[in-house]
Amino acid sequence: MERDIYTPEHEAFRDTVRTFLAKEVLPHHERWERDGIVSREVWCAAGRQGLLGLAVPQEYGGGGTDDYRYSALLIEEFARAGASGLALSLHNDIVGPYLTRLATEEQKRRWLPGYTSGETVTAIAMTEPGAGSDLQGIRTTATDQGDHYLLNGTKTFISNGILADLVVVVARTTPEGGSSGQSLLVVERGMPGFERGRNLDKIGQKAQDTAELFFDDVRVPKENLLGEENRAFSYLMANLAQERLAIAVGAAAAAEHVLDLTREYVRQREAFGRPLARLQHVRFEVAEMATECAVTRSFVDRCITEHSRGALDAVHASMAKWWATELQKRVVDRCLQLHGGYGYMTEYPVAKAYLDGRIQTIYGGTTEIMKEIIGRSLLG
Repeated sequence: MERDIYTPEHEAFRDTVRTFLAKEVLPHHERWERDGIVSREVWCAAGRQGLLGLAVPQEYGGGGTDDYRYSALLIEEFARAGASGLALSLHNDIVGPYLTRLATEEQKRRWLPGYTSGETVTAIAMTEPGAGSDLQGIRTTATDQGDHYLLNGTKTFISNGILADLVVVVARTTPEGGSSGQSLLVVERGMPGFERGRNLDKIGQKAQDTAELFFDDVRVPKENLLGEENRAFSYLMANLAQERLAIAVGAAAAAEHVLDLTREYVRQREAFGRPLARLQHVRFEVAEMATECAVTRSFVDRCITEHSRGALDAVHASMAKWWATELQKRVVDRCLQLHGGYGYMTEYPVAKAYLDGRIQTIYGGTTEIMKEIIGRSLLG
């Protein structure tokens, strides 16, 4: 079925993204994977192309649009290209809302121009070694010292952790406050006591730098408090719906793309004297995956539409996230099986998709956490 959620203006933006990928990303991605990190220049190139800060007001250099469909298009094209190294969605869809919705006018003037130009790369530091999806278990502390906070703690699995110039850190400002005692602090590159650990060696998404971060008596000025003190948990809950939708959008697009590659492969690959596509089992496998992708696409597109008009709730975002990512995992695995031994070779895109996509059911909240959110809403 033809998709009807995008206008000609959106499709023109899609062409821009594809041109950017072809020129600035794909020729370099293999080298970035060997290096374990993308170049800073590609971030600036993305800024020049208008791909950063789509929702940031134009006065700060952004796109000035609250139409989430532009972000969805960007995510889709990066997923289809297998370009997992350049974390534009993290920058735009996850960190961006905190800066645009919570920052003071002074903070916006200080941070947003570099954010939209690509000169300032961002990250968000929630996960800790002892607290993964459990945000209430965060132990990083920020002690009030009058005109500044003294930040101490460790974060891990932080995407953009090596490149980031601004890191939004979730820290406990009221020890006895539970989830209501957390605040958001913006830590800037070069602050004494802020150290980066190793660039973590992952099984997939090799070009995407992911790091441990250490904070040892970091003096964070009060001017770098984002939003109100002790309200971080409510801010996180409000923004997680968009993060989870972004992951779902990428998962649905990745599943569709791998299925398209596999359809072409089984048409060409022969076994027992005829193309694999002539075997009933193969046709049934492809039929099942195509149907599941079509059903998922319908729901994810509905979520994109709802979010674009500000109506997507956390429950439906959680539904989209767990279903689409589990679908992606299942489809990629079945497609790899249809490739046979060639699917196990890293030179084939299906192998890279298998490795890159495995994290999808984990970050942004595991499948199990998504089901708990949904179940709690239904059963109390």
